Amino acid sequence: MTELVPETYFAPLDLFSVFGRIAPLHVDLGCGDGAFLSELARCHPDQSFLGIEKLVGRVAKACRKTAALENVRILKVESSYAVRYLLPENSVSIFYLLFPDPWPKRRHRRRRIVTTEFLDSIHRALEPGGFFHIATDQLDYFKQMQTIVPSTARKLECMKHSSFREHVDLPITKFERRFREQGTPIYRLALRKISPFK
Repeated sequence: MTELVPETYFAPLDLFSVFGRIAPLHVDLGCGDGAFLSELARCHPDQSFLGIEKLVGRVAKACRKTAALENVRILKVESSYAVRYLLPENSVSIFYLLFPDPWPKRRHRRRRIVTTEFLDSIHRALEPGGFFHIATDQLDYFKQMQTIVPSTARKLECMKHSSFREHVDLPITKFERRFREQGTPIYRLALRKISPFK
């Protein structure tokens, strides 16, 4: 069973107790059915992977897909809450936010997950030099992200996607595969936490 049920949702996770070891931690925000997470974890058995998903049905699917992998845990909770309250400071090597809900209607855009406050939480949880990888098919959302990122310029720096790829070889998500087949452009951001000693 890969589902993680914390003793409390009001204190940071004890990651050593969760995984039984100390290893680089990857966090997939909104992991869906776990297909991307399971493939990535299978390729990197020496690293730990945490999938975060709020929908019960998707959590059940992700647990089934990752059941045979000892280095994966699935946590049923809202992503921004987990990043802000449940992940210890300087604990995450890489965050993934792949094709988040775009909330395309203007009146719903305040529900979009990428905000200045969210990026501040990402920065706190990332280890120095850690990465945050974002992908979306929504140009409007991507442009909004680009206007938000400069507010964190002293904390997170933008990298070329090719530079990020040098650090980790990513599987293709089902959304990315579908968008590629449709000829839909995909927009990416790769952010790196700036070391305080830099």
